[in-house]
Amino acid sequence: MKSYISHLECSKTGDIYSASEVHNLSKDGMPLLARYDLAKLKAEQDKDSWYEKSAPGFWRYQALLPVSNPASQISLGEVLTPLIPLQASALMLGGKQGNIIVKDEGRLPTGSFKARGLALAVSMAHQFGLNHLAIPTNGNAGAAMAAYAKQANLKATVFCPDDTPTVNVQEIQLQGADTFLVNGLINDCGKIVFEGKEKTGWFDVSTLKEPYRIEGKKTMGFELVEQMNWELPDAIFYPTGGGTGLIGMWKAFAELKELGWLKCKLPKMIAVQSTGCAPIVNAFNEGLSHAPLWENASTVASGIRVPAAIGDFLILEAIRESNGCALAVDDEHIISTRDLVSQEDGLLLCPEGAATAAGYQLAIEKNIISPDETAMLFNCATGLKYPMPPATKSIDKNTPIDYQQFL
Repeated sequence: MKSYISHLECSKTGDIYSASEVHNLSKDGMPLLARYDLAKLKAEQDKDSWYEKSAPGFWRYQALLPVSNPASQISLGEVLTPLIPLQASALMLGGKQGNIIVKDEGRLPTGSFKARGLALAVSMAHQFGLNHLAIPTNGNAGAAMAAYAKQANLKATVFCPDDTPTVNVQEIQLQGADTFLVNGLINDCGKIVFEGKEKTGWFDVSTLKEPYRIEGKKTMGFELVEQMNWELPDAIFYPTGGGTGLIGMWKAFAELKELGWLKCKLPKMIAVQSTGCAPIVNAFNEGLSHAPLWENASTVASGIRVPAAIGDFLILEAIRESNGCALAVDDEHIISTRDLVSQEDGLLLCPEGAATAAGYQLAIEKNIISPDETAMLFNCATGLKYPMPPATKSIDKNTPIDYQQFL
């Protein structure tokens, strides 16, 4: 299946840019969005034939992805991530069994949904003949870039806040990236990447500072449509830092709507943040179109610790257009919800994924959603990457064992 990409468009001004040239932001400093010849696609395909069901994971949606050279399609064995209905924990969260569904992105290469965006960014870098990529990361994006860049034989340089979970930093380094800890937050790391562009020649693959990570993330929307037989949930709860996935899914739904293939009601897009870093929540509640920098950001959910998002206005637009909202949950609620879901349903969420479950509970309490509505929660990474409570029970094999304790 060929790509139907036609051009890039400034997300703020609508100015057109060539899709055959390398770009970061538009001349106005805004994210560029990939656009496709949807009329041609519709004339040549239908809703059952536009994607290749035999292709690995999200690569099946090649027609609405930007990679035009098959040799540049860098893959690490992607899969369609499963939809897992919550059972016992659904009732404890205030919902109904079967109405709260987790899309478990931890099944992707490198254990997180960052594989989607970075696979596309690296593939396009390979197609354009770039040789050195740099990224600021809270962990999972750096790991994904390191892995895909190594697969593509590209040099990768990664900058992490110095309190990034150790397993993430080790993973990035082990997968071949030149890895540095920075005494600051992800925006400080991003400043280093930006300022080093002219001095090093690396290409900046920061969130929304190149056009293609969002194209990978939008495949979450395509997968939902396929997996739910061209229906969608009533609400999507999304852990929101840079917000690429939320923006991307809304873009995917818009493309399928314009093609005339998606006819169902679109879901409310609900951005979930931590009370320790909630710039989007504050901007939404105050009716702003941009979110001011969040000072002294701190949360156990490191993946959503983004004090300032360049795509803030796009996140807020998607939330408002969908009649959604933005919610903040505290760290204690995040961890207690992670523990609840893992102990009741055997599904180990990452802290960011647990934040969406906590956000669902808050939305029920605030009557934002009813238990009868279907909610999709995005678990953005495997919980195995994050600190867990210690296991303290033990048995001394040299003393008599009280088997009553096991009853």
